[in-house]
Amino acid sequence: MTIKEIYNLAIQMGIKADFRGEQGVRKFLENKRKQYEKMDEKEKQEFDKEALENPYLDSGIHHITDDKDIKKILIGVGIEPAEILMAKELGDIDLIIGHHPLGKGLAHLADVMDLQCDVLNFYGVPINIAEGLMKERIEEVARGVNWRNHRRIIDTAKLLKQNLINIHTPCDNLAAKFLKDLIEQKNPERIGELIDLLKEIPEYKEAMKIGAGPKIFVGDKENRCGKIALTEITGGTEGSPKLYEKMANAGIGTVIGMHVSEEHKKEAENSNINVVIAGHISSDSLGMNLFLDELEKQGIEIIPCSGLTRISRTG
Repeated sequence: MTIKEIYNLAIQMGIKADFRGEQGVRKFLENKRKQYEKMDEKEKQEFDKEALENPYLDSGIHHITDDKDIKKILIGVGIEPAEILMAKELGDIDLIIGHHPLGKGLAHLADVMDLQCDVLNFYGVPINIAEGLMKERIEEVARGVNWRNHRRIIDTAKLLKQNLINIHTPCDNLAAKFLKDLIEQKNPERIGELIDLLKEIPEYKEAMKIGAGPKIFVGDKENRCGKIALTEITGGTEGSPKLYEKMANAGIGTVIGMHVSEEHKKEAENSNINVVIAGHISSDSLGMNLFLDELEKQGIEIIPCSGLTRISRTG
């Protein structure tokens, strides 16, 4: 497979796992195109035309020295200059893949957060309320990443002549769908049962060994789960803390997330919503592994680094 084929596969897998459904993603892209067509020429020149085809702008191809047939990749949760130097030192790495947003992908992190509105709506929160409360949070995230040195890691890859891409929301979508399907199948009644179910997933089982496994952040193991929502696994980063009251009104009893701030925790407590944190890096590993299994089937050798716990499900 070439780099572009690997990247396109990730995007297509992300779309298939998307809570909006493939039709919903097409509508999202159609809306982007309508916005583009209404722009004047100056606005069109400034517009990132990739947004017309890629619903996940927090992912991207950042540098290609040689788009040859890829045989061996170095892949990690967070890629920094150290990992690029590592790839150079190893000497036979054809492609570096990061999970967390890089370069332009980091600058566009807020762009994918619209997905959270649809996930919330999927679980019963009215779309107007979800969009209204997420608007402020999306703008906050956009300001929060604005100051970052977006080119630093990309420049390192260019200087060392290393191929570099990142895949963020597509892998998070895969993790969210995996968890959703498993929970719907097992239907745990109490929080303790939910925690036990998560701990059986290999990535979380490994995280437990270093004290980073699934934990109850709000609630008690004897609490009944009620409606379980995967509202904080995909969609860029944490949503608005003001949404917990609205989720409670929509009948959601338990939220599963990767991480939670103190402000979010307090709002969940005030709304009597249980919060189970599956784990950040372990959840990232889960989503990445589901994608990597497809590369493994193509005979690509995978070298994990930077926190990725590689679990293969191809056997």
